[in-house]
Amino acid sequence: MEGLSHLGAALAGLAGPWQIAWALGATLAGILIGLLPGLSATLGVALFTTLTIKMAPTDAILVLVCVYVGAIYGGSRTAIVLNIPGTAANAAACLDGHALARQGRAGRAMGIATTGSVAGSLFGVVCLAMFTPLLAETALKFGAFEFFWLGMVGIMMSGGLSGEDALKGWLMGLLGLFVATIGLDPIHAQERFTFGENAMSGGIALIPALVGAFGFAEILTVMNASRPPALPDSSDSVLPRIADLVRHWRTVIRSGLIGVFVGILPGVGEDMAAWSSYAAAKRASKNKEEFGKGSVDGLIAAETGDNASIPGALIPALALGIPGSAPAAVLMAAMIIHGAQPGPMLMVNQPQYIYDVVGITLVATLAILLFGLVLVRPILWVLRVRRELIMPIVFVLCVLGSYSISQRLFDVWVMLATGIVCFLLRRQGFPVAPFVLGLVLGDIVDKSLRRGLVLSDGSLLPFFTRPISALLALLVLVMLAWQFAPVRRWFGAKMPG
Repeated sequence: MEGLSHLGAALAGLAGPWQIAWALGATLAGILIGLLPGLSATLGVALFTTLTIKMAPTDAILVLVCVYVGAIYGGSRTAIVLNIPGTAANAAACLDGHALARQGRAGRAMGIATTGSVAGSLFGVVCLAMFTPLLAETALKFGAFEFFWLGMVGIMMSGGLSGEDALKGWLMGLLGLFVATIGLDPIHAQERFTFGENAMSGGIALIPALVGAFGFAEILTVMNASRPPALPDSSDSVLPRIADLVRHWRTVIRSGLIGVFVGILPGVGEDMAAWSSYAAAKRASKNKEEFGKGSVDGLIAAETGDNASIPGALIPALALGIPGSAPAAVLMAAMIIHGAQPGPMLMVNQPQYIYDVVGITLVATLAILLFGLVLVRPILWVLRVRRELIMPIVFVLCVLGSYSISQRLFDVWVMLATGIVCFLLRRQGFPVAPFVLGLVLGDIVDKSLRRGLVLSDGSLLPFFTRPISALLALLVLVMLAWQFAPVRRWFGAKMPG
């Protein structure tokens, strides 16, 4: 009952005219960001973080969550119409969504995507409200030793699941950890890796680095890519069909569960949720031959899974201070900037905050339903705008956003340097998401390690002898060993059958 009262208070606070206007405007902006190939939800959240610094904390998080949800939803439009995923999360929607579009049913495909997106997001909201307080209560038993290993689990998982080459993922995660240690150490304020530069003594600011990694780097990537093809016809009905939801209810529930679970896993992201949901739907289907040729089941599975993973990624971010995806990492950084401290103590110090986020995510879901009903075709005209006109505007926002945080020109140079380095690394197959997670988790890992060593008088034994800490350390070891082919072959040989 206490939770319901908190949720009621959150929804009442979001019912004001300004809050409704912020939600609609931010969701529309997120849809447009997701709609444009090459831009991403992470870029949108990072850019809008810089634009919401002066806003009230709740209004700022409202804007950022709506941009996040809108971008993941908006990316399905491009996937269906152009066969180019607007964001990585919508790649699975290309398979059947574009096949439907080629059959002259682009409107129906977008209606199906809206149905799946809304259903997945609503499913995730329910899980966010139910599981976040429970996980936070369990995490109150964690100390510095446990949080160190929890951060390392996030780094290991992001490296192992962010691409085919786990080593590249780990290297990017470790690079993020290294960048997070630049500046004064959190215990004795000793300068580290500053090379005598006073500007670096304050450390590398999180937001300029994120804007560079997902803003400037993506500008360079998009400008280096080929021109997208022309738009096909989408003149059929775009209204979501309740019958599709009822007919495929098993797919919706299965994909919702998979999406939330994958979202909780640190560093995995919405794209993995979409592909996992799509694969599970294909395995369970009696009409496997239809997948990839215009299957409604496949499209609704992909869009339900990626949208359910958004609230799923917020669960560990709020309860543990460990973001489940790159956009959630930027969102968590914004929460810290606006005075919240995600983690186990959030439920103790600010119990209302969790339900505020639940209410905000619900409002964002209703907003994408509204735009999915009335603004599909007008929004598609954005795809006709030349990239040469859009990218300079995004670049100006990157520069202004980086500078506005602390009014330091050094932050602009950080944004530019990070963007160039990440662009070059991406061209060599290094994923950027582990770098972002390493950067965000670096503060947690660094502080937890130093505090643990202080508490144990320099001994490493408590990191391995405390029950929860030992379990997490074992998990990190297993994740590391699993990346070696001989270990996987040995384990496969030991499995029965």
